[in-house]
Amino acid sequence: MRLTRLVPTRLLGSSGFAAIGRRVFPRADLLLQRLSRGRVSLTAAAGMPLLLLETVGRRTGEARITPLTYATQGSDFLVAGSNWGQERQPGWALNLLAKPEAVVDLHGSRIPVTSRQLHDAERAAAWSLLLEIWPAYDQYVRRVHETSDREIMVFRLERE
Repeated sequence: MRLTRLVPTRLLGSSGFAAIGRRVFPRADLLLQRLSRGRVSLTAAAGMPLLLLETVGRRTGEARITPLTYATQGSDFLVAGSNWGQERQPGWALNLLAKPEAVVDLHGSRIPVTSRQLHDAERAAAWSLLLEIWPAYDQYVRRVHETSDREIMVFRLERE
């Protein structure tokens, strides 16, 4: 059963849930993914798909791994730079803008991808698919617009 069916979207998109979620989910998912070789994650247990995105740090040049909820379109992955509704862009999104080549780890399989930021109609179509997976993204948009003028970036991760 998906978490979004058990808990109202308004609560899942709240700043309180985000404050806890951004501290708990990424760390727990990374640990569980490593220990289980990609078979177990907290996010997946809540009924949402999870991938690990490996980017290259734009300042450090070091590998950075981020667990992300995603949607699919064909063989591509769609991800949103929501940063849990915070006013700043997430580091992984800025890393993709600097270097679009990345690796997706999906259930222990490493998949080389090239990222592309989506705009206009293509972004709107991807956003609809992402909302099906995590309806709280709309709450994040409202919160982001209250604190900044940033737009939540949406990326297509195309398999190489």
